[in-house]
Amino acid sequence: MFAIIQAAGWPIWPLLLASVIAVALIIERAVTLRSSKIIPPTLLEQVLSVYQRQGVNEDILDKLAKDSPLGEVLASGLRNHKSSRYVMKEAVEESGRTVAHELERFLTTLGTIATAAPLLGLFGTVIGMIEIFGSQSPTGTNPQQLAHGISIALYNTAFGIGIAIPALIFYRHYRNKVDGFVVDMEQQAAKLIDIVHGERAE
Repeated sequence: MFAIIQAAGWPIWPLLLASVIAVALIIERAVTLRSSKIIPPTLLEQVLSVYQRQGVNEDILDKLAKDSPLGEVLASGLRNHKSSRYVMKEAVEESGRTVAHELERFLTTLGTIATAAPLLGLFGTVIGMIEIFGSQSPTGTNPQQLAHGISIALYNTAFGIGIAIPALIFYRHYRNKVDGFVVDMEQQAAKLIDIVHGERAE
């Protein structure tokens, strides 16, 4: 492996750094964006049960908000349960935007790596081509310099594409996952609003 890095020359180092960051972000998002952690399956039923049995107070709402992103959205709605349906819906939407932004954390960086990695590989290719042209001299071609230039050109292109493909796949996957969570949270919050205002049965 070290021999490949050595053959690829100094342009490989930004690519290696990008690959380490991409792997770290993929693992971090995989741990963070678990369905059970974002949208606990029985949370809405529990919230409705507590609300109908004993109402809500600040301690319950604080605990709910810290429970999960869905809990944060539901808590913001219940804080305004005495207000009109419109005000409650506005509170839920504001909280939902904040939660969605938090769920999309680091995804822009992962998407940037997916876009930039092939360009970094292309940069290495250009450096390799410069090395190849530099191997030409009036007295003939320097085989060692020519081989080094070809190595830089090919290895960097391969590394760039190799980093970009998984980064792009996981970026798309996590974006889709976040969009699904947001839709699910919107539906559950709408159900809570309707039930609180007596416009819907459980």
